Formats: sequence, structure tokens, C-alpha cells
Amino acid sequence: MRKNSVKNTRINGEVQKVLAEVIRGEIKDPRISPLTSVVAVEVAPDLKSCKAWISVLGGEEAREATLQGLKSAEGFIKSRLAKTINLRNTPNITFVMDQSIEYGVNMSRKIDEVMGNKESEEDSEE
Repeated sequence: MRKNSVKNTRINGEVQKVLAEVIRGEIKDPRISPLTSVVAVEVAPDLKSCKAWISVLGGEEAREATLQGLKSAEGFIKSRLAKTINLRNTPNITFVMDQSIEYGVNMSRKIDEVMGNKESEEDSEE
């Protein structure tokens, strides 16, 4: 199976959906932030491994605690994945922090500040 085949793309989407549901609703670990989202999932073509990019809105402590909580719940997540998705092999999940959402929020805030400063300069000139 090629890396970006239709089958692999479909498996990636299904694994991402199930991971998001399990993290949001089934894990009771208090370390995992309620503002955790699964940004992307990449399952290897042999279905043996999987990288899941996780985004946590909050500080550095919230990110670290969420990552530790997810790593400790890895066995539970894998078992839920195996029960939900019928794959030949259930992949081992590696969680990777993704800061793209937080980066986007910060950039949006900076743009708003610049636009606010520009509008206030235009108002003061009139």
C-alpha cells in the first residue's frame, strides 16, 4: 500500500475520528486537558505504527501533563481503537505535540492589535 493511497487516507481519517472521540469522552485522566484536539493522524502503510499530532490550548504545563496522560493511557486507547476499527493490525500510537492552532491564535491576535493600532492612528489624524 502506497503512503498516500485512497485506502491509507481513509484509514487516517477513521483513526483520527476514533482517537478524538476516545480522548474527549472515554479517558478519565485529570492530567488530560479538556481543550485537547487531534489535529492529524498518519498511519504507516504496514498498519504497525501511527503518529497522532495533538494540540492543547493552554500553557506549557497543560501540554506536558496532557502528553504524559496520553502516554499512560496508550494501552487503553489502543484497545478502544482495536474494538472500534476493524484493521488487520492495530497500530502503536506515538503522540506528537502540534502547536499550529496556538500559533494561529497568536497570529490572529497580533493582526487584530496591528489593525486596532492602525485604526486608532487614522482616527487621530482626522
